[in-house]
Amino acid sequence: MTSRMLLATTLCGVSLCLSAVAPCLARDLMVVGRGGSLQQAQEDAYFRPFTAATKIPLSLRSWHGGLAPLRDKTEQGSADWDLVQVNAAELLVGCDEGLFDKLNWAALGNRDKYVPPQAATDCGAGTALTNTVLVWDRDKFQTTPTWSDFWDVARYPGKRGLRRDARTNLEIALMADGVAPGEVYRVLRTDDGVDRAFRKLDQIKPYLVWWTPDAPAGQVLGAGEVLFSTADSVSVALANRVAGRHYGVQWTGSLYTIRSWAMMKGTPNAADAAKLLTSMADPIRQANLASTVPVGPVVKGANELLPPDMAAASPTLPANLANALQVDEAFWRDNGDKLRQRFDTWLAH
Repeated sequence: MTSRMLLATTLCGVSLCLSAVAPCLARDLMVVGRGGSLQQAQEDAYFRPFTAATKIPLSLRSWHGGLAPLRDKTEQGSADWDLVQVNAAELLVGCDEGLFDKLNWAALGNRDKYVPPQAATDCGAGTALTNTVLVWDRDKFQTTPTWSDFWDVARYPGKRGLRRDARTNLEIALMADGVAPGEVYRVLRTDDGVDRAFRKLDQIKPYLVWWTPDAPAGQVLGAGEVLFSTADSVSVALANRVAGRHYGVQWTGSLYTIRSWAMMKGTPNAADAAKLLTSMADPIRQANLASTVPVGPVVKGANELLPPDMAAASPTLPANLANALQVDEAFWRDNGDKLRQRFDTWLAH
């Protein structure tokens, strides 16, 4: 039997199993990812090697995120999900609401192996880090701009690209206005700070081209619509690696978020889930993942295993992470609704 024959992926509720020696069982270890290229890369970097080494069968599913499915699983007492990949906002709220089991870090190993330290939390074991970065086409603009330059349309004429969302744009506006990354959320928690961010956005509003997941930053930048844009670091790295683009990245003042694995409340497979979490925290495994999908590895030693060009583009390379700002999920949980309403009103006028 070949290794490919050992793996079957469950997508959107169609259940198959991964096992080297056993037939499909009713309750294999259920791992629920986010689908797409990242989950495909995780199969090669994480799941196949784990089953080959441990003979523990896995069933794989994907989901589209959101707190409602997690709450439903908990309220219904359904324990058919064991490990689930969550974004930072889902992890924060899910842990607070008791949707996840607290991780036994004494069994999982030293939390100090994670970088940044925030990748290891009470309920989450980090799996990847991504950034919102300032990006430009090096074929058209040879120097390295800053957020201040992003706003300087007199010196650098041209349109600017921003995602159509209050989140990250308010933080970026304050950094462009001289607020140090470490002070951004302190300032943004005040009414004056919010007003200051919107006044800063006012300055470039006529020059903005808005991008969305349906019309992403790479499409806007590649079409030559903008001189500078924000973009997620993964799409930029893939454009350079696969499409032969020459996009530059400014890491200073970038905003990062961490994707994590969480253990569903009451899982009967906690012991096997912990073994998989430990396996996925191996630097070799994380480097293998990052070499396929250019996310930032979140354990020490993984970046050093990447080819130099890939390591240089890694969000968790110390030089790239040093002046980045972690998105404050507690801030957006508490203030997101009213700030998005204000942002929508601002857009409309």
